[in-house]
Amino acid sequence: MPGRLDSRTAVITGGCSGIGLATARRFAEEGANVVIADIDDARGKEVADEIGGLYVHTEVTDKQQVDALFAQAKETYGSVDVAFNNAGISPPDDDSILDTDLDAWRRVQEVNLTSVYLCCKAVLPYMLEQQRGSIINTASFVAVMGAATSQISYSASKGGVLSMSRELGVQFAREGVRVNALCPGPVNTPLLQELFAKDPERAARRLVHVPMGRFAEPEEMANAVLFLASDESSFITANTFLVDGGISGAYVTPM
Repeated sequence: MPGRLDSRTAVITGGCSGIGLATARRFAEEGANVVIADIDDARGKEVADEIGGLYVHTEVTDKQQVDALFAQAKETYGSVDVAFNNAGISPPDDDSILDTDLDAWRRVQEVNLTSVYLCCKAVLPYMLEQQRGSIINTASFVAVMGAATSQISYSASKGGVLSMSRELGVQFAREGVRVNALCPGPVNTPLLQELFAKDPERAARRLVHVPMGRFAEPEEMANAVLFLASDESSFITANTFLVDGGISGAYVTPM
């Protein structure tokens, strides 16, 4: 029985850990040719070998490297059918606007927002030529509501990702290309673990607002990305796809 992404080519940025890694594995299970883009060369090659995919060293803020990434995917597999633009950072020096300096602000914007612009710009010509494709951009629940713990540049960058995804989804809907924004709630990834291990009180403040009472697992996000990548979501575009354990719908949740 063929998989939901049988013989399709999927490019995943930030594919060496967290949501990206879980999605790479899930896509491979569903028959996709998976291209992993990251800067962790040792881990990237291991993951590519594990899933029978391709690893391409890519600094996602570098236009030439991003263009080369999608060109290599097309040259290797003959098409680019799915782009999961997922790479992102959440550094500790991105905090309250009162404490976050301009360098920290710009660094987060470059990795979280400009990279998505570059990836969309690079992949769209291939998808428009094919008259088909699914782009999934990782935004966040903080794109639609205020964060309990301030990360001013992160929140602003994810709002930008959400807005850009909506606009592209509308613009290219009649040309066979769907664009959606995945908006995860807090996810049990190395990024979140590192952030909250240094500040357990901050973690507790975040968790109290999640009606399900726990953080999501990366595999749960991967299943959502698979849905958006597959034909099962063929009438979904320009969508704010919240997978957040109910956090965006909650007013107050007791401990």
